[in-house]
Amino acid sequence: QVQLVESGGGTVQAGGSLTLSCVASGRTSSSYAMGWFRQAPGKVRTFVARIGWSGTRTYYTDSVKGRFTISRDNAEGMVYLQMNSLKPEDTAVYFCAYDRNSGDYSAGYYANRYVYEYWGQGTQVTVSS
Repeated sequence: QVQLVESGGGTVQAGGSLTLSCVASGRTSSSYAMGWFRQAPGKVRTFVARIGWSGTRTYYTDSVKGRFTISRDNAEGMVYLQMNSLKPEDTAVYFCAYDRNSGDYSAGYYANRYVYEYWGQGTQVTVSS
């Protein structure tokens, strides 16, 4: 079992910034990837960003490119999502997710929420206009 706990959500005005954190613990594999997804009210959970084990492979959904940055600290079991220039449409519950496979995959793989085995409980991000 792997446990994931997110933190850092909150309410911010449009144009502001937030940094989300996620700590992974338990029986993690030797090299795993981590992703961030979000779910707005009444909507499906969608891909936001992913980072491979080494941190050199990062992927983003188009709507957050240039505004969000995913990073990780493997020694601490942490993954971060730095969110800048926030927009009201970024309002959602944000989830971190664990994938035991950390390779270079296509968007058809890494954006698919079903490939991620473990999920955190989510943290609310609200962006006011």
